[in-house]
Amino acid sequence: MAKAAHYSTTVDRRPFERVLIANRGEIALRVIRACHDLGLSAIAAYTEPDADADFVRFADDAWLLPGTGAAQTYLNAPALIELARRSGAQAVHPGYGYLAESPDFAQAVQDAGLVWVGPPPAAIAALGDKASARAVAEAVGAPIARGSDGAVADEAQALAVAAEIGYPVAVKAVYGGGGRGFRTAASAEELPAALATARRESQAAFGRSECLIEQQIVGPRHIETQCMSDGETVLVASTRDCTLQRRNQKIIEEAPAPGLSPEQETALAAASRDVLARVGYVGAATCEFLLGTNGVLSFMEANARIQVEHTVTEEVTGVDLVAWQLRVAAGEALPAAFPAPRGHSLQFRINAEDPAHGFFPATGQIAELHEPAGPGIRMDSGVRPGTVVGTDFDPMLAKLIVTGEDRAQALARARRALDEYVLTGVATLLPLHRALVDEPAFANELSVSTDWLQKEYMPRFAGPAADEAPREQPAADSLDVVVEVDGHRLTVKVPAELARPADPGAKASAGRLRRKGSRRADDSPVLAAPMQGTIVSIDVTAGDDVEIGDRLAVIEAMKMEQPLTAKRAGTVSEVLVGSGEAVRAGTPIVRFSA
Repeated sequence: MAKAAHYSTTVDRRPFERVLIANRGEIALRVIRACHDLGLSAIAAYTEPDADADFVRFADDAWLLPGTGAAQTYLNAPALIELARRSGAQAVHPGYGYLAESPDFAQAVQDAGLVWVGPPPAAIAALGDKASARAVAEAVGAPIARGSDGAVADEAQALAVAAEIGYPVAVKAVYGGGGRGFRTAASAEELPAALATARRESQAAFGRSECLIEQQIVGPRHIETQCMSDGETVLVASTRDCTLQRRNQKIIEEAPAPGLSPEQETALAAASRDVLARVGYVGAATCEFLLGTNGVLSFMEANARIQVEHTVTEEVTGVDLVAWQLRVAAGEALPAAFPAPRGHSLQFRINAEDPAHGFFPATGQIAELHEPAGPGIRMDSGVRPGTVVGTDFDPMLAKLIVTGEDRAQALARARRALDEYVLTGVATLLPLHRALVDEPAFANELSVSTDWLQKEYMPRFAGPAADEAPREQPAADSLDVVVEVDGHRLTVKVPAELARPADPGAKASAGRLRRKGSRRADDSPVLAAPMQGTIVSIDVTAGDDVEIGDRLAVIEAMKMEQPLTAKRAGTVSEVLVGSGEAVRAGTPIVRFSA
């Protein structure tokens, strides 16, 4: 869609009855529920793979988006506008991700005579562009780190800016979010590759590749504020801590942010209100900051949409933030204040990633699903048994939100909830979450930073043990067998192959009793694709000698790039695929000499 010549500085706030949700998964279902609570009709936009998804089933109306993948569907603004017109929608809620922070899409919605459930297009342009957001923050006196004056034109300019402000630096996609299009570089040697990767990820996820360079604050906490504005009043509902991140993507979030001084809370709220008021903001927003070990705050960005982690703020304030998005869009004014936060809440992102295999995005079909319940437990889920998880969209399947009277009780309830949680057929982050709630640095000491999980904890995280693996494997790989031992009834999981009838003409295999997963993949003469995706680059050629840990290739899946490294030393005998080639899980990529 062509860029609008002029972005509106206002939004048309008027009552509506039918809302098109230009998104999918758990956030689409979350918006549907808010619509129903307010007596509104919710219209789902869905793709063929999501035809049986809960957000489609529970919507009042559902319309098919033709095409496959994000670019042809949820990033296809003209198709969404046409669908809104055909479905009789009067308003459009974009959720988060995809086109939620596109000023062009917001303008197109308004130009089509629809109510945009979000901020004015001009405000999105001012904040969704990280370079412009920096300028806004500087103008209102918010604390901010040094960086490039807008997006860098090329690698040469990036190197020049980095040399001026000093390493390490962060490469940030101007239109990015959710960890996509974000890389760091500790030296001039690392910067070109970091810039190239950030650009590719941003282009794949957001359709734009511009990046800026910013001074990296080493060892910070990630603090943010949840805000809501009606154009006159800007309210800060709560702070949040989103420090626990892996590959720059949030894993666990909590509210309110623990350990802040009253002075820091005041500074965060004031900076957030000033930034949003400056651009004439309307709707929900999140302002993100880094808090250095020296107590210094630095503004990072403002997200002109609802956030994935809005749930923890809702739990500690009792405020339905998504409902308030709809109410504000319909012309309602905010109250004088939101309730003060009470208690403590934690959110765990249940992503389809495999802890046993380097946390690569996982695919498959959900076989068994038992979600936790009980006091203090909330599930925002977009899946159920039978859901097929592919590679076209984001890997987040659900969110587990746990709330208690204080942080200690919230953690205790989280341990119980994570122990109850059963999801088989697709590998998830559940084993990591179960380990983290018992990790002293996070649970007790709060001595973590944004790079702690990736650099300090992950190298010593062993992943699920072999005897825990069935919880993360398809149900067909194991069977429950009930036995009695001295009158004690026990349920034992055994490999399904042990229960199959034996071939009378064959000798028993010595490997039959070997537990699943016990084979040494390190000894394989072939590097295979760990998931379905697209080969971004091949970094070796036939005849190259490699050592353990050397990068062999890069694969892109679920809009994130994953490096594939050598698990053994050896000599490359053959490269079996090329850059740009689509591969399935298990496809041989590199073969080694025997």
